[in-house]
Amino acid sequence: MTLLSTIRFSIAVALACAAVASAGDKDKPKPSGAQLVDSGAFGVFVRGQRVVTESFSVQQQNGVSTVKSQLKEAAGAGPTNQKSELLMTSGAELIRYEWSDSGGSSLVVMPNNEFLLEKITTPASNKPAEQPFMMPNTSAILDNNFFVHREVLAWRYLATNCHTEKGSLQCQQGPLEFGVLVPQDRTSLRVRLELVGREKVTINGTDRQLLRLNLSGENFNWALWVEESSPFKLMRVLIADDHIEIVRD
Repeated sequence: MTLLSTIRFSIAVALACAAVASAGDKDKPKPSGAQLVDSGAFGVFVRGQRVVTESFSVQQQNGVSTVKSQLKEAAGAGPTNQKSELLMTSGAELIRYEWSDSGGSSLVVMPNNEFLLEKITTPASNKPAEQPFMMPNTSAILDNNFFVHREVLAWRYLATNCHTEKGSLQCQQGPLEFGVLVPQDRTSLRVRLELVGREKVTINGTDRQLLRLNLSGENFNWALWVEESSPFKLMRVLIADDHIEIVRD
């Protein structure tokens, strides 16, 4: 299988989605035929100090996938602080996105005709507030603090913008733009992804050859490193301006 076809296989697996599962489903047996594409944890470090751990999974079943994530403060032994579940079709069309925190706030984003609708619930609200977005249902979700969403976006970029040439990965010149929704901020924006090339990076004390991508927007610049082979796992993120580093455990 060529690198391009491998990338396309990875994105087809990673961006497919299944029916919505409840929070209690994690204790139930997984349906037969489910394929785990990626799972693990990211440590979030600020100035070298771990502050948050994100546990995540990307699961594919019957040509569809579910992306789940949970955040927990590193110093706390209490319940999960935040959790999310992202559901998309194999064509990267959003089915449903859910987020909630331990304080009782929650939100849901769903397609509404040709666009998106966000419903926000707070502990003080009697009914959800609604906010429409004039964005297509193929817009990417990049919610706050969930770095697995950046992994999914990197897969999407590699699948649509790159090819192999003489055994080497080549991408179109210049960055590729994506429209994204940040549900917790209730905002939409344009971001750019661009492949920089291969770099040697130290991950948990081991030197690795990884692919570097630059993710940027109007007010931010991030560096992402992913593995060179399927499923192109996200290994490290550096937000230099804020002294933040994210590393796969």
